[in-house]
Amino acid sequence: MSFSLPAELHAHSTPFYFYDLALLEQTLTALQQAAQPRGFHVHYALKANVNLPVLERIRQHGLGADCVSGGEVQRALDAGFSPQDVVFAGVGKSDAELNLALAADIWCFNVESVEELVVLNELAGAQNRKARVALRVNPNVDAHTHHYITTGLEANKFGISLVDLPSVVAQLPSLPNLELVGLHAHIGSQITDLRVFGELSDKLNELQNWLEEQGYSLPHLNVGGGLGIDYQAPDQNPVPDFDTYFRTFEQHLVRRPGQRVHMELGRAVVAQCGSLISRVLFVKRSQQTQFAILDAGMTELIRPALYGSHHHIQNLSSQGAVQPYDVVGPICESSDRFGQEVLLPETKRGDLIALRSAGAYGEVMSSHYNLREKAPAYYAHA
Repeated sequence: MSFSLPAELHAHSTPFYFYDLALLEQTLTALQQAAQPRGFHVHYALKANVNLPVLERIRQHGLGADCVSGGEVQRALDAGFSPQDVVFAGVGKSDAELNLALAADIWCFNVESVEELVVLNELAGAQNRKARVALRVNPNVDAHTHHYITTGLEANKFGISLVDLPSVVAQLPSLPNLELVGLHAHIGSQITDLRVFGELSDKLNELQNWLEEQGYSLPHLNVGGGLGIDYQAPDQNPVPDFDTYFRTFEQHLVRRPGQRVHMELGRAVVAQCGSLISRVLFVKRSQQTQFAILDAGMTELIRPALYGSHHHIQNLSSQGAVQPYDVVGPICESSDRFGQEVLLPETKRGDLIALRSAGAYGEVMSSHYNLREKAPAYYAHA
């Protein structure tokens, strides 16, 4: 496949986000075709993208909702997800957020510390409720991804360390308003070496064996998400390799009879269906380089500035001879740069530029820095 922008959008003011909902449908179909026969249940990670037209299609394909804030819990409910399909994770949940989720009677809290267990027990008791919880463990598995988005090492703030787990489990009988229903782990994001999911499975197998020795047989197991996408060649690989991802867990996890296994995928679901569309303001030449200065910047897509990440960049207007450009934005920061020495057809003022694979952690991380207005979103329907 190749990327094309609907003709009616070429005249729109830029920057804006563009979502190909047909590709989203294709991705969701492939995901469920790989997950359902294996008995896996997927919760979509709202932190990747919370646009209602996107959430509507995700819900229609039978996914649940993985939330990391009270706002995301409310957005999931507003989008029509059943409370019984909502899980709430996050290392720092406020009392107000916990109370909101308790009142909605969501399915499960992924709890990250003994301190959180104590607070949740008190709040659940005040509402005369019993909260279902999964213990998020930190399995000390290296995801081999960017250190900012690695979450499963002992140095990370996430989860209960394996050293602390016995003392945490020992306190559960003293927390009567909690029901332990599962074990949860999430080791990072944009993972492309799928062998690490085998390592995670092996560690979870060991932990389940230990928990059963303590008298806990868990009906649910949540292995998190993290499946990466192809940022280099989005047209060649628009849909992630869901089959290999799910097969890895199928081969390594030792599932108990009747046990439900959950995944929390975000980026892999929505990243490729979204693009940031911008226009060239100026081509500025110096002795060292030539800059293609766009009207979109790190306020619309912060990932390159924050992570040094790559997004495929296309000139949608030019068929000229290829030249190298530093593609930058208008923000008053030297980090406001999308790529160095990017090979583009000869580029001039007014050309339309597409920054690809921006459907995840693009619009949702946008800001008003420099008092910039929020860019709108447009959709091409299936």
